[in-house]
Amino acid sequence: MIIDSHTHIFPETVKQNRSRYFDNEPEFKLLYDSPKAKICTIDDLIESMDTHRVDISIICGFPWRNPEFAVQNNNVIIEAAQKYPNQIKGLACFDAAWEGAANETRRCIDAGLCGAGELAFYLSGIDKAALKALDPVMAELRDNGNLPCMIHTNEPVGHYYPGKTPITLEQIYTLAKTFPDNKIILAHWGGGILFYNTMKKETKAAFKNIWYDTAASPYLYDSQIYNIAVDAGVADKVLLGTDFPLLTPARYYKDIDNSTINEIQKEQILGKNAALLYGLI
Repeated sequence: MIIDSHTHIFPETVKQNRSRYFDNEPEFKLLYDSPKAKICTIDDLIESMDTHRVDISIICGFPWRNPEFAVQNNNVIIEAAQKYPNQIKGLACFDAAWEGAANETRRCIDAGLCGAGELAFYLSGIDKAALKALDPVMAELRDNGNLPCMIHTNEPVGHYYPGKTPITLEQIYTLAKTFPDNKIILAHWGGGILFYNTMKKETKAAFKNIWYDTAASPYLYDSQIYNIAVDAGVADKVLLGTDFPLLTPARYYKDIDNSTINEIQKEQILGKNAALLYGLI
């Protein structure tokens, strides 16, 4: 089974005219101002899944500042999950600073979605204000079956690209310690923090409910990142995530095949870990 744990879809209206959504949405403009930044709908995703042998995709929208846009995008996620119940699972997405974020989380869960994400703090990093904003959302997720929350993270060094936040490893670590009982998926390999699972004291306990997805990995890391994850003892916590439509699954399959991890570990990363996390098996 292949499960893509990190994909994005938008309403058709956004795909047709993205510029009308730029006003008062600096994060969306930052990521999608370039016409090269792909915007796709559920039909595009299903077509890609068929091409690349993906059995299930976990889909999310965008953390819109405008609550109307967030609800509109979440409704598209809900409709897709209902239309393709065997292929699509969805996450609620919004600006966590929105006062209605917890209520929107509950509404989406009641409609059948299986968590929240990709929640992001593109301009601030995960600072104290971000942690405070996340608190009621995390409470809703815990109270409704302890559903996962996917949070955007990135490596704090290296080249700049749109969407690279001013985040620090300390902020990511503080996130894990602030919500120790929540199931948290750190997108984009957790910015590299998985290495600290090799420490003898404290970190293993702090990371007990942390997962890592591979989104954008071919742009960021050599294929040996998969070997490093195995050596760090987190083979059972890595989730295939393509960040579709940023990249197709084929790019990830190639990197996984170029690593030296074994077949059991490949099966875990390609789908088994996600299936267990989301209760699909």
